[in-house]
This record gives sequence, structure tokens and C-alpha cells, in this order.
Amino acid sequence: MTGYTVTNPATGEQLATYPLATDAEVEQGIADAHAAAQGWGRTSATADRAGLLRAAAQLHRDRRDELAEIIVREMGKTLEAALGEVDFAADITEYYADHIDEITADTAVPIDGDGAAVIRRTPLGALLGVMPWNFPYYQVARFTAPNLAMGNTIILKHAEQCPASAAAIARIYDDAGFPRGAYVNLYLSHDQAAAVVADPRVRGASVTGSERAGAAVAEVAGRNLKKVALELGGSDPFIVLSTDDLDAVVAQAVDARLDNTGQSCNAAKRFIVASGLYDAFVEKFSDAMAAATVGDPFDDVVLGPLSSLAAAERLEHQVQDAVAEGARVVTGGTRDRAFFAPTVLTGVTASMNAYREELFGPVGVVYRADDEDDAVRIANDTPFGLGSYLFTTDPAQAQRVAERIEAGMVFVNLVLADEAGLPFGGVKRSGTGRELGLLGADEFVNKKLIRTA
Repeated sequence: MTGYTVTNPATGEQLATYPLATDAEVEQGIADAHAAAQGWGRTSATADRAGLLRAAAQLHRDRRDELAEIIVREMGKTLEAALGEVDFAADITEYYADHIDEITADTAVPIDGDGAAVIRRTPLGALLGVMPWNFPYYQVARFTAPNLAMGNTIILKHAEQCPASAAAIARIYDDAGFPRGAYVNLYLSHDQAAAVVADPRVRGASVTGSERAGAAVAEVAGRNLKKVALELGGSDPFIVLSTDDLDAVVAQAVDARLDNTGQSCNAAKRFIVASGLYDAFVEKFSDAMAAATVGDPFDDVVLGPLSSLAAAERLEHQVQDAVAEGARVVTGGTRDRAFFAPTVLTGVTASMNAYREELFGPVGVVYRADDEDDAVRIANDTPFGLGSYLFTTDPAQAQRVAERIEAGMVFVNLVLADEAGLPFGGVKRSGTGRELGLLGADEFVNKKLIRTA
């Protein structure tokens, strides 16, 4: 790797290249973050840290159009989605300013006898965040905001194709008035990132990305006894057991599959439908997927290009592999440069690679379930366990099935319902730990017991 490059996936045009950090710049970044941590964590949460977080949130809003246009060009997100992502990043940042007293408060612990005991939350220090390309602002906000609120400092390695948005975020924290070293942006190589994790001045690491990236960072962190949080891939089930309005369920299924051009870890990817609804669902779902518009992400379209030509070629290979093994393409399955047509597959069986792989793009696989037990079996028959979606008219069934699904999140009768205060994360090969909400804020803290007589 010689640098971070912005290549517009819609046109293939290389727009800019940012050089890798030098070893001296890496050392200075670590030193700055470590030095800042000594004072930042001792500032007043309400008077100092909350005010600066609110300033950062407002700068997201003030620069909304500029920020959105950057990521349309970097990774192909549609303009409407990009604007929404900037708004969500601002909301997340503001949430931790508004709830800073709650997340930093002591927790009393009942004891036997006299005296008192509390759990006091104190920051760990400098943290490394390794962030992905699919949500360049949202992903950074959900790691950065709670940790800055808690008093940790941030070293941020963004995805190699997102250097412009990385620089824009760094400017926001600088312009908001954060002290030097509270937020450090570094264009790191993989070897440099490993060295940062291993450095004793860095107290933890968070990775959102591929299983390979997560395993690599976790390996180095483990050798150096560091806390690590991992948000990795997903192949989320979308289970339909009963409905009074199949058209509405199909509309939500399409939204859950095509959000961010299908490039979301917690997007619905496997549609598991009760036998009595299966045929009608496949027909309606395929028609609705085929109707989704694809084109220039600056235009009024549902789907832009995938993040890169390589990503589109990889998805094409996965679909072709599934078809060669016996799957059926109901609609789509075609690629034009980095643009991929919305696609529906049926007939995927447990012997096929597509059964267990994550399909990162606008491809949905539909499975027929004999009954509730069969639906749960199919849903759990995956190495992933991030999110899941369940549609049923039976409240008792909803609670029963939600309990049985092996995932970090279950959404019942709704989709796209993430919020700043709701924890995000998974189990199995989808990762460890949580982001967002009070659980996310608690990941990189010393929960210190203080017992007094």
C-alpha cells in the first residue's frame, strides 16, 4: 500500500491520493493521544466534554452538504442516504453530550454491613478505531462520541478508500475546539495499525469491518493484553411467519435489503418465509426489487454503484457460483461496471457457498420454512449473529422466536430502527462487544470498585 486513494466507483475516476503516515507521524500521533488522555479524562464531563461534543454535532449539521458529497464520490452512497448519514452522525454525537452524566455516573452496589460501595467509571486512555468504508461518518461517530464523552482519546484509522471523509471528520473535532491529541487521524498501513495496537500507550482497539481485519487486530490485542471490540460481518435473517398485509412486509423487506445499496452488515440478507406465504412473497419481493432504480448516486435513485469495481466483481462471482451449484436467479444477477442489479435468488441449499457467505450488495436469498421451528433452524444455521428481523401477527410467537434467534439484535415487525441509544453488536463470527447506548459507552472504561467504611 502506497497511500489512501479516492476512486469514484460510479465513474472509475481516481480523484485524489493521500500519502501514508510516516513512522514519525505515527509516533507523534500516539504520543499526542496518550498525552491528551492524561488531562482529557479529568475534565468536567458536563462543563467541558459535553460542550465540545455539542459543537462537533453542530459542525456536522453546518457542513452537511459538503460532508455528504464527499462520501458520494468516495464510496458511491446515494446523495439522499449520505445526507441522512451525516444527520445520524450528528444525532449520535449530540446524544452522548445529552446523556454524559448518565454514562459517567457512579453505580451504587449493595453491601453487607456498614459503609458503602460504588462502581466508578473511569477512562482507559488512548484507543485505536479501525473503521470501514460503508458508513464513513456513522461508524466513526458511534465509536468516537461515547469514548470522547467517557474521557478516552481517539486514534482513527479509516478505510483506505475514505481519506477525504477521514480528513473532514478530523477538521470537525479540531474546529470544535477539542484539545490536541483528543482525536488523531492517521492514514495507517496494516503493519502500522498493528504497531499502534501493540504500543503500551494505546489501551484498546475497536474494529468495524471484515472478519479478517477483526481477527488480525484481535490477535495483536490479545498478545498485548488489550481490550478489543469487534463489529464484523452479518447475514441477517428476515423471518416472515404471518402477516395481515404482505405488501407492507415486502416493502420493508426491500428497504432492509437495499439500504446503502445492500452494503450494510446488519442488512436483511436471508428471507425465511412460511410455506403458505412463500410463493406470493417471492413474486412480490422480486417485482419490488426489480423496480428499484439504479444509477448516478447524485440523481434520485434507490441504488448507486457498489463501493468499488472489485466489490461488484466479487458479488457477481458469488451469484454466478450459486447459480452454477443449482440456485435460481428470479430477477437481476447482472453487473454493469460497479453497478449491480437488485437480485433475488431461490433454491440455495446448505451445500452451496452462498448459504453461509455474506452477500454484501443488493442480493436477497429467499428460503421456504415448513413451520416456526424450521424458520428458527434456518435463521440460526449461519456462522454470523448480528441482527435479525421477525414478522408475525402473534405477540406470543414474537417473544418466543426472538428468544430463540442467535443474534445480538432482534427487530420485530419493523426495519431500519437503529437509534443512538440502542446498543449495536452481535455474537458468533459477527463480533464481540457493543457500540452505542449505555452498553457501548461501557466498553472501554475501568469499572473501578470503591469500597469505603
